[in-house]
Amino acid sequence: MQAANDLLRSARERTPSRRAPGERMSRVELAEAVCAWLWDTTEVRYELDGHYIAKLERGAVRWPGAAYRSGLRSILNVATDNELGFLPPPGTPANERELEPPSTLGLDEEVGYAGDESIALLTFAEESNVGELTVEQLHADIERIAQLYLHVPTKPLFERSRAVRDRAFVLLAGRQSPRQSRDLYAAAGWAITLLAWMSVDLGRPEVAESHARTAWACAEAADHNELRGWIRATQHTAAFWQDEFVRAADHAQDGLRYAAGSSRLFLSSALAVDLARSGRISEARAALAAAQEVPDRPSVSELGGPLLCTPERAEGFWANAQLALGDAREALVHADRSVARFEARPHAVRNAGSERMIRLQQVKAHLTLGELDGAIIALEPIFDTALEYRVRPLIHRMGEVAAMTAPYDRVARARQLRERLRDFIYRPDLPGRRMTYTPPPLVTKES
Repeated sequence: MQAANDLLRSARERTPSRRAPGERMSRVELAEAVCAWLWDTTEVRYELDGHYIAKLERGAVRWPGAAYRSGLRSILNVATDNELGFLPPPGTPANERELEPPSTLGLDEEVGYAGDESIALLTFAEESNVGELTVEQLHADIERIAQLYLHVPTKPLFERSRAVRDRAFVLLAGRQSPRQSRDLYAAAGWAITLLAWMSVDLGRPEVAESHARTAWACAEAADHNELRGWIRATQHTAAFWQDEFVRAADHAQDGLRYAAGSSRLFLSSALAVDLARSGRISEARAALAAAQEVPDRPSVSELGGPLLCTPERAEGFWANAQLALGDAREALVHADRSVARFEARPHAVRNAGSERMIRLQQVKAHLTLGELDGAIIALEPIFDTALEYRVRPLIHRMGEVAAMTAPYDRVARARQLRERLRDFIYRPDLPGRRMTYTPPPLVTKES
């Protein structure tokens, strides 16, 4: 029987490239084409990449999910999974559901417009300036934006957050009960906090601080502690990316007075990084130990997206703190464990942005330990990051990694790596160049 990798590879190599006549499709191009087909077909963002295609071609994965199989059949123009060498494992149900397009396919814009029109009419359908359903819709919009943040480019979400903010303040200009006013201020505060977070990603942390001050006034009017906690987390982040670590630590410390949900895990973990970066070593070690004792299951409802600190996200902070404390080996332990947890997460709730940043903690730890090959392997997934997801903090971290490769200038593969880093940072329109060498196999404890 022919192995799955041979069949899939031959199908890919028969498929013309989009770049130039006569060229064949690369793994990255195939992954991008499948993701585009899945978006057009299902309106769901998938993150299939060239590394997963490589696993399929090696036969490491014999039976990908229904979505990926459907996309690969469509792009590679084959009728059955068997033609790509995919064989279901024993015990797979014979009637496994295939991928189905949404019932609104072809009507997505009309359906969306109709929903927006109903939202606009909702206020008028209620007797008062603002009713329960209007407030409920505002908070539902905020929750949707926060959850989409993991898988949708920032620009459209920025506009939607601003629209929610403006709608809340228009309603606040009217008359409503004190409880409804508090709910509206909370909605406005969450929307502005999201705007602040996005401003950091877009490279304007100083603008984020302006948003955060207004958000704080809203949190005070709403008397909403969890909102206060996440505003302080956002202020910490804005100060951190301006290298103002003392001020970042102050924000994190103050936020812990209010945090009730996963913001407590975020703030306590971030505080350890801030203190270590500020040179307060003993305080940083104590803060790190305290952060690792915080329960990772929040006791309050969470919005999600950037306003949720999962265990793997917290562990990324711990890796960063250990790097700042000078313990690269322990940093690598935390970073490896964090990435493994991210990879085990379902796609719908996987925070790809945080995962990319933590992979860079792996890279920095490897370089600090003199493990160039390990750094190159850990960096490879980052190079496939689509242009719209290359936020400013990611670019900043890639610049730090580039600087850390300077001691390896006499090594050919290190020079090639630096060229790829420069292209990623300064020439993002270029297709990613692959390394031409084969890294040595990783040695595990089992081997």
